[in-house]
Amino acid sequence: MPYVQDTLAKLQKSSPGQTEFYQAAEEVLESIRPLLDNCKHYREESIIERLVEPERQILFRVTWLDDQGKIQVNKGFRVQFNSALGPYKGGLRFHPSVNAGIIKFLGFEQIFKNALTGLSIGGGKGGSDFNPKGRSDAEIMRFCQSFMTELYRHIGATTDVPAGDIGVGAREIGYMYGQYKRLTGSYEGVLTGKSLNWGGSLVRKEATGYGAVYFAENMLNNRSESLDGKTCLVSGAGNVAIYTIEKLYQLGALPVTCSDSQGTLYHSEGIDLELLKDLKEIRRASLEDYLKVHKQAQYIPAKDYPKDGHAVWRFKAQAAFPSATQNELTAADAKALLKNGVTCISEGANMPSTADAVDLFLDARIAYGPGKAANAGGVATSQLEMAQNASMTQWSFEDVDTRLQGIMKGIFEQSYETAREFDQPSNLVLGANIAGFRRVADAMIQQGAV
Repeated sequence: MPYVQDTLAKLQKSSPGQTEFYQAAEEVLESIRPLLDNCKHYREESIIERLVEPERQILFRVTWLDDQGKIQVNKGFRVQFNSALGPYKGGLRFHPSVNAGIIKFLGFEQIFKNALTGLSIGGGKGGSDFNPKGRSDAEIMRFCQSFMTELYRHIGATTDVPAGDIGVGAREIGYMYGQYKRLTGSYEGVLTGKSLNWGGSLVRKEATGYGAVYFAENMLNNRSESLDGKTCLVSGAGNVAIYTIEKLYQLGALPVTCSDSQGTLYHSEGIDLELLKDLKEIRRASLEDYLKVHKQAQYIPAKDYPKDGHAVWRFKAQAAFPSATQNELTAADAKALLKNGVTCISEGANMPSTADAVDLFLDARIAYGPGKAANAGGVATSQLEMAQNASMTQWSFEDVDTRLQGIMKGIFEQSYETAREFDQPSNLVLGANIAGFRRVADAMIQQGAV
């Protein structure tokens, strides 16, 4: 389809050197071809040309003082991609890999993810190339305060409501919120992922992991199966991975892996969840320390990974949950997963599977939940936090969790029914992309050429 290819070619010229962004845009635009063929008005309204260009891109310098009294300099980003459905919503990522292309890929994905929730939130993303690892609390506080000193003028409770992401947890959100309040004199729900003491929501920490598991259960239930009794592979060791593992245990599954930047842990008897929480949430230690308690577990250092992929995907299992970062699961990993018996994959991270890996999953017709659908639980619960902030209330854990389960079921059903509409019932990539695109595109058309 020359229309799609022409749009992608123009995008590469207007936004050079942004590989991850091109990958995300191509995946969405290629999968919505059947809709564009049937509904010419989207082309007449230049919807995809408008969608791939952010409404606003903010790039700024962040200067801060380290513990040795030396001034450090980082880059800060906020991409406000699309506000057709509501205020911009999307996390802040602090990681040395952050650049304009990474933020744009994440923001673009966020448009459709947020649309699938059915809630009133637009798409955005932000962050910095600052690395919090190895930094003291005082250094992280000074960085966050400096970051917010620039960002505060671009966000607000009904304008843009950032959340956390990789490298940004409750500690960082707290430091940024304190600075926002100091600068504006306003106590409002401008950030989500806040402490429960001052406006946070129960289940927010667990939401992305829980949501990915709920999505997997919906996929399997649709095939007259369940997670009960299944061996599961999980990557990552942050909030998403930890609470994916927790919910898997609650549903009767056996999670046997997790990973961090230094290596992969495999424990055939099942990951010791309390020890994992202690290592990563309290001590912030390496997974290798797990072996001090469980000597029978196996630890594979990153230097020993296969050259064509990741060690975490090379074990026998029936379900997999990529929950670390983008492009962590290669075509070789996908082949290994399929060979080792995996029939269900639910993505807790954003675009964790390469395009070639996704093609293999779709060709195999397994239960494959793409990130924009399967990991939408986090942003959905962020919006529930916004609703609680607006009414100055706090809902119970059970109330929020019940709403989350309903949202994830709704996302699955919407994606599945849309895929069926286009005669590809096993292709939830197509279903999720078309369903999300239609909601955003229709809103854009109804609001005029803005």
